[in-house]
Amino acid sequence: MPLIERKLTVKQQAFADFYIELGNATQAYLQAYPNVKKETTASTNGSRMLGNAKVKAYIDERMEQLKSERVADQQEILEYLTAIMRGEHTEETLRGIGEGAQTIDDIDVSAKDRIKAAEMLGKRYAMWTDKQEINANVTPVFIDDISGDSDGS
Repeated sequence: MPLIERKLTVKQQAFADFYIELGNATQAYLQAYPNVKKETTASTNGSRMLGNAKVKAYIDERMEQLKSERVADQQEILEYLTAIMRGEHTEETLRGIGEGAQTIDDIDVSAKDRIKAAEMLGKRYAMWTDKQEINANVTPVFIDDISGDSDGS
């Protein structure tokens, strides 16, 4: 369910956002409700607020969004490797400018790094795997090497 459909109050959303940031219900409640001065009241009401289904669902959804924003997905990784391979990125390097001073310069990504990106992309698309054709439609042939004698001789 999208965040808009939850209809949290402004204070509930403030509490939830502070809780996500601080990880502490009491402190989040004190931030969202500045007129509350007693920590015991904030602790009790903060716990109650975490029990509210709408607030909990909002917090869970926001945490999932934040988690997915921090982790690169497959498409992002492939696009980044492609850009490196094509030389579309630069990297920073230190360059001495005399008397012990240094400066940071942007240089093209090295051929070694571009090759590594190409290799990683090639592995992703199984370009370096030898393909072997296996024919599984072979009919087995059974050889009857047992004689018809019942006495074993």
